[in-house]
Amino acid sequence: MKFSALILCDNKNPVLAVEFPAVTDALLAGGIFLGETVILPYDAPEAVTAALARMESDSDGLFVICDGALLSAARDALSSVCGKPFDGEYTLAAERCLAAVLPAGERGREIVEKEIVPLVNARRKNSYLRVVLRTVGAPAEKLAEVLSQAEEIAQGKLAVHASSKYGCGKIEVIYDEATPKMTADEVVRVLAAGLSPYVYAMADLTPAERLVEALKLHRLKLATAESFTGGGVGRAVVQVPGASKVFYEGMNTYDSASKIARLGVSEFTLKNKGAVSNEVAYEMAAGLIVQGNCTVSISTTGFAGPETDGATPPGLCYIAVGRKEQVRVFCHRLSGDRQTVTETAINLALFHALKEISQFQLPDTL
Repeated sequence: MKFSALILCDNKNPVLAVEFPAVTDALLAGGIFLGETVILPYDAPEAVTAALARMESDSDGLFVICDGALLSAARDALSSVCGKPFDGEYTLAAERCLAAVLPAGERGREIVEKEIVPLVNARRKNSYLRVVLRTVGAPAEKLAEVLSQAEEIAQGKLAVHASSKYGCGKIEVIYDEATPKMTADEVVRVLAAGLSPYVYAMADLTPAERLVEALKLHRLKLATAESFTGGGVGRAVVQVPGASKVFYEGMNTYDSASKIARLGVSEFTLKNKGAVSNEVAYEMAAGLIVQGNCTVSISTTGFAGPETDGATPPGLCYIAVGRKEQVRVFCHRLSGDRQTVTETAINLALFHALKEISQFQLPDTL
């Protein structure tokens, strides 16, 4: 089956203002592979109508993605091209082509998962299978290399889709029942082996969800001390159902006096090494362990930017993971705006803690 998508944008604003990736990713996850994707400005009606007419005649499924304000006009245009009214709020099922108008963003994702995928599956004979690998910190060059190897093995018999946000990646291998199992297994093996230092789950789980699982499995209790991630590490953990069984406390120790009073960080270390340093991250994580209320600790210290103290570059951060046996510190130099640096550091902190608990090997610097 062939599927197409038309994305309507405002030519007065960047195309990225239309949050269509959430919708197209959901289509792909449901085994709906877009053979053609066209982006057009909504205020070019003749071009939009011509594109809809051509794609409708050549597709088994046609999806128009746009902002909420354009939904009504998009429905009218698609209904006119298909020659029939919509069956529901978002879908129009013609004899040959299933058409839909979908809002951009998370609402569109929900509609695809709950309505579009079941409708498409009812129209086709083969069901689709999906394998997900989740990663943190995989370098772009390494990811491209491994994906290329996987595509070469796949030879068009299955789809491999990779996405990433704040350093946390998702790789989806999607195939139907007609795909040779040996081919699918080999593609998954190549991806898992090639990215093994960065893979934390062979399932669609967030780093926090996987960490909570590991803490429960090993009967460990976690505490956090954060100096530039604003409580984000602890917040990610407590959002996971059942986290109260494995999470003791989270501290935001931004001021040096707080680090000294609450964590036992040495005043000498702060003065001579600076708050953003390997040594301070170490002492923060160690201080939590020494207090005896947790068996695993995470500490973060760094500069999210854009301002610095003049000596430390923006994006520099230290993440420490403590156990009774040892404390390990990881140094990262992250790029991007303040939010990107902070959110990426949160994912890295969760990932490092998971790796330490699970006793996997990981380079000190990614």
